[in-house]
Amino acid sequence: MKNHFLTVLLFTGISVMAQSEAEKAASTIHKSDIEGHIYFLASDELKGRETGSHELNIAASYLANNLRKSNVIPAGDQGSYYQDVPMEKVNPPKKISLNINDMEGTKFLGMSLSNMTFKGEAVYLNYGSKTDFEGSDVEGKLVIVKAGTAESEGLRARFMTGREKRELAMKGGASALIELVEIEEKTYARYAHYFNEPRTQLKNSEETEKFVHLWMIDQDMSVAEKLAGSKSIKADLAIEGIEKEKISTKNVVGYLEGTDPDLKDEFIIYSAHYDHVGIGKPNAENDSIYNGARDNAIGTATVLSLAENLAKYPTKRSSLFILFTGEEKGLLGSKYYSENPVMPLNKMVYCFNSDNGGYNDTSKVTIFGLHRTTVAQHIIDGAKAFGLEAIDDPAPEQNLFDRSDNVNFAMKGIPAPTYSLGFTAFDEEVTKTYHQVTDNPDTVDYDYLEKFFRSYVLSSRLIANDPKTPFWTEGDKYYEAGVKLYEAKAIENSVLD
Repeated sequence: MKNHFLTVLLFTGISVMAQSEAEKAASTIHKSDIEGHIYFLASDELKGRETGSHELNIAASYLANNLRKSNVIPAGDQGSYYQDVPMEKVNPPKKISLNINDMEGTKFLGMSLSNMTFKGEAVYLNYGSKTDFEGSDVEGKLVIVKAGTAESEGLRARFMTGREKRELAMKGGASALIELVEIEEKTYARYAHYFNEPRTQLKNSEETEKFVHLWMIDQDMSVAEKLAGSKSIKADLAIEGIEKEKISTKNVVGYLEGTDPDLKDEFIIYSAHYDHVGIGKPNAENDSIYNGARDNAIGTATVLSLAENLAKYPTKRSSLFILFTGEEKGLLGSKYYSENPVMPLNKMVYCFNSDNGGYNDTSKVTIFGLHRTTVAQHIIDGAKAFGLEAIDDPAPEQNLFDRSDNVNFAMKGIPAPTYSLGFTAFDEEVTKTYHQVTDNPDTVDYDYLEKFFRSYVLSSRLIANDPKTPFWTEGDKYYEAGVKLYEAKAIENSVLD
C-alpha cells in the first residue's frame, strides 16, 4: 500500500511537470468561479460601484481578500493591498450667467470651470483657428469663437478642436474662452447630464484651478452672426457656487516574484479598473443601478483569476497586479499610480490591461493595440489554444486604445495594450449594455467567458516566460517614450555595475 502511494505521488509530480502552458492556464479557470466573482462585483448590493462610494470600498476589500487568498504579496501603503488615491468631488456651479452685448446666454456646457467674475472687453475670433488668433490681442479679454471648424461635422470633432482653442486662448493670456454652438435639444440634454453634473478629479491636481472654457448654446447661430459684425464687444460673465469635497478611494495592488534569477527583475503589470458609474435615471422597469458586469467586473475578475493561476504556476518574470479606482471619472486611479508607482516604472516591461464595454462575437477576443507591441503572436496563440481568434481594434475611430487605463502607462513608455471581449464593430449590440442598466451578470455568456479568461491567462504566461523582453513595434507613437524609459534603466544598471 505504501509503495502504491509513492508511485501515485511520483506519477502526479511528473504529470504536473509535464503540463503544457495551455493546460496550466485551463487548470485554474472554471466557469463557476468566474460567475462567483461577477455576480458579487456586479450585484445590486454594490450599487454600481461609484468612485468614492462605500460600496466601491466593499469591492476593494473583496479584491484584496482574493489576492490574499492567492498568496499575492501586498504592495500598497503600510504593507497593505491599498494605495490611497486622493480625489475630490467638484460640484457644479449653482449659477452661470453670461451677457454679451446685451444678449443673454441661457444654456451652457462646462468644458472647464472655476468660480469667477468677469466684466469687460471681449473679442470675437470666428472659429478660433491659429490664424484667427495670430495678430489678435486677447490678453485679459473674454474670447468668443464658434465651436468646431468650417469643415468639421459632429460634436466629437468640435470637442477635439476645442482643446487647441483653449491652449491658444491661455497662451494669449485670455480670461476665458466661450464657444458658441448649435445643438438639438435632445442632444443638449444628454451632454448636459455629463458636463453639468458633479465631477471627480485628483485632489491638488493641475485641474484644481481651471481655465474657464464654456460652451454657450446658440441655437440658430444668431449671436455669432451679430458678433461677427460688431465693432465693440462687452461681456459680463459670472460663475458661482462651485464647491469641492474630499473622496476616499483606493487602488488595490499586489505582486508575485518570478522564478528566473535574471528575468524576475522585470515585472509585467496586469491591470483592470473595478469602478463603474453608480446609480442613474431609472428605466422603464424602474432599474436605476448600473451594475457594470461587462464594464468592468469581467476585466477585474480576469485579473483575479490570473493572480490565482500565477500563484500556483509562477512565471519567469514577476507580476504586479493593479485594480484601479476612478477609471470612469477620467482614468484617475491609473493616472495617480503612474505618477506615484509603488515600484520603479522602468522595471515594468509590459502592462496587460483588461477592460470591456460589450461583445457581439463570441468567437473572438479584441485587443486594442494587438500589433503595436512585439508580443502579438503570444496573444494570438493564447486565444487560438481555446478556440478564439484574437483581432485588433475594429473601431479605430473610437480611439479606444487611449480611453482606458493602459494609456497612462503607454505615455510613460511601457508597452500597454488592452484585452477586451470580442466585438467586430461598435454597434447596437455593444451599446445596448455599455453604460446601461442592462449590463447585469445574468446577461453574460459564461461559457464564452471561460474561454476568454483562459485565453488571457495563457497569453500572459507566454509573454511572462518569453526570454525576449516585450517592446513597442518600431514607429509606434509611444516607441520613443519607451526608449527613453528603458535607457534610464540601462544607465542606472551600468552605474550600479
